[in-house]
Amino acid sequence: MYPVKENLRKVLSQLPEGVRLVAISKYHPNEYIEAAYEEGQRIFGESHEQELKQKHATLPSDIEWHFIGHLQTNKVKYIAPYISMIEAVDSLKLLKEIDKQAKKCDRVIKVLLELHIAEEETKYGLSLDSCRQLLEEGEWRQLDHVKICGLMMMASYVDDDQQIRNEMMLAAEFFDEVKLKYFADDDDFCERSWGMSHDFPIACECRSTMVRIGTTIFGPRVY
Repeated sequence: MYPVKENLRKVLSQLPEGVRLVAISKYHPNEYIEAAYEEGQRIFGESHEQELKQKHATLPSDIEWHFIGHLQTNKVKYIAPYISMIEAVDSLKLLKEIDKQAKKCDRVIKVLLELHIAEEETKYGLSLDSCRQLLEEGEWRQLDHVKICGLMMMASYVDDDQQIRNEMMLAAEFFDEVKLKYFADDDDFCERSWGMSHDFPIACECRSTMVRIGTTIFGPRVY
């Protein structure tokens, strides 16, 4: 079996205090997740509702599942009963759907707003201005079953460490801006989710509180 435990210990040894690991387990078998679980890892990230459903049903109940990919509104109802956090909310429409489905389950679901800062053309994520607009318009304040806990972003997938650092620091500074303006009295708004297998050491320098690491722990994906 792939040396999951050894890899996990190595990654954890590199994380400073205050930075938590989201182990990205999508496309990896249950036994890999169980190996990480035996080492004490409890937060795992998945991005496909069907795969997540199967894993949730067959793995320990105290695992905190984070949904990390782009989430379509019509899929929210399937994960609402048990998801711990939805990390990539990129529209008010999705926020409202999460609130609606969480209400049906009598739950409050934690979410992060996804920023699109990287220069690569991706379909998903809020620009800084559209995130400001969403927060300024204030409709999110009426949603009682969804809790905005911070921001997430993906830096450009490049070899230029300075570009990655600049993008992550821009996100960190934007976090300070919206924290001060909209969440000053809200202790739950505290998460900065950036950093993946290839750039998490930089993320740790750029005030990340959660890194999303898969390949470095679990190896190449098993499709």
